[in-house]
Amino acid sequence: MDVVSILGIALAFAAILGGQFLEGGHMGSLLQLTAFIIVMGGTIGAIMLQSSAKIFFQGMKLTKWIIYPPNAVPHDLINQVLGWSGIARKGGLLSLEPQLDDLPDGFTRKGLQMLVDGAEPEKIRAALEVEIATYEKHHLDASKVWQAAGGYAPTIGILGAVMGLIHVMENLSDPSKLGSGIAVAFVATIYGVGSANLFFLPIASKLKSVIEQEVIMREMLIEGLVSIANGENPRVIESKLQGYII
Repeated sequence: MDVVSILGIALAFAAILGGQFLEGGHMGSLLQLTAFIIVMGGTIGAIMLQSSAKIFFQGMKLTKWIIYPPNAVPHDLINQVLGWSGIARKGGLLSLEPQLDDLPDGFTRKGLQMLVDGAEPEKIRAALEVEIATYEKHHLDASKVWQAAGGYAPTIGILGAVMGLIHVMENLSDPSKLGSGIAVAFVATIYGVGSANLFFLPIASKLKSVIEQEVIMREMLIEGLVSIANGENPRVIESKLQGYII
């Protein structure tokens, strides 16, 4: 669980609501269903229009990575590769075949299977690098769903504000309707700008950093598998892989 993300969300809400309270405002004045529907509905509609169904739903699915990112522990991967290296040096590459049953990750299983099958080191690297490139592009495209939302939301918020002001102008003769129209106008702007800068854009940036970490882990795995295929000393392999860790 990513505690920093949870604290960030909590702090964002606390800062906005706390500021409203300290200024003597009422919390209820920030709750406008009409403004919410305009901003969120318009933003979702816009990103659905620009994205394919596959990318859109993948972007929604990636949201869980904000709180529950993939378990990427470089030191554990290094220890795993060194373990494989030790087994291969003692019993040959075929002795690694039983290790395949314990690998839930398809990418890792594919790489180790190629190693067991005796594929040339550069062929292992080439095949897995293609898969990494595809993985990275697909996931980065999905993360851009949130980046797009951060771009559209403020503009939709302004649209909601203009709609609220139009409502006000249409009812100048009825003072009882002026307050609600003005409230929708200003709250729609708050929803648009606030959601973009407190949630959508930070989510997009967080997802990109998680994807980058996943790519680094896969590059480490490739380097480890190729080094084993080349029969390199475990200490040399460890030194290489340590170079990926900041």
